Amino acid sequence: MSPSSPGAIPRASQSRPSAAVKRALRARITAARLADSHRGAADRARLPHLLDACAGHATVACYASTPPEPDTHALIAALAEAGVRVLLPVLRSATEPTWSWFTGPDALRPGWRGIPQPTGRVLGAETLAEAGFVWVSALAATPRGDRLGTGGGWYDRALTHAGPGTRLGTMIGDDELLDALPVDPWDVPVDVVVTPGGVLATGARRPPAASPE
Repeated sequence: MSPSSPGAIPRASQSRPSAAVKRALRARITAARLADSHRGAADRARLPHLLDACAGHATVACYASTPPEPDTHALIAALAEAGVRVLLPVLRSATEPTWSWFTGPDALRPGWRGIPQPTGRVLGAETLAEAGFVWVSALAATPRGDRLGTGGGWYDRALTHAGPGTRLGTMIGDDELLDALPVDPWDVPVDVVVTPGGVLATGARRPPAASPE
């Protein structure tokens, strides 16, 4: 999902102090991505790590990337070829996340802001519960699993429909793994961060250990 302006999907808390910090970070990282002439090499290096991170899941939710995001199209194709069912967002509404099954690249059409989305039957937000692994877009992340999204709030709403055991992952560049990020109460951390250099398990959403009997 390409970066969106703060007004594209309204959120009442855009005036909070952390909003300005997040906007500045988004602008800086997006500019750096646009100026990076090695994105293709990074995408190729990242792909095997992406496949390793979600291996073993029969249903994976992802998103169809647009430049300068890390490429997801090769990941989606590889998952589909391996028999994995892939859910993709359908951005018809700012407030109600919807999905559709990936049935091939020829069945994708540009949607909101030119983001490719399936043309098949549109499924409700609750469909996300079928996915064992969900790839979430990000501009940056931390080793503890905090994530800087694109600012629209779409995934904040969508992830409320994920299953309790669903794993969450995001993909970024090596230089986009930061020590800290501004975090708001609704920001859901991810379990896995993937860079061209490898896979980082954050442990952010690991279930608490059972209490001694």
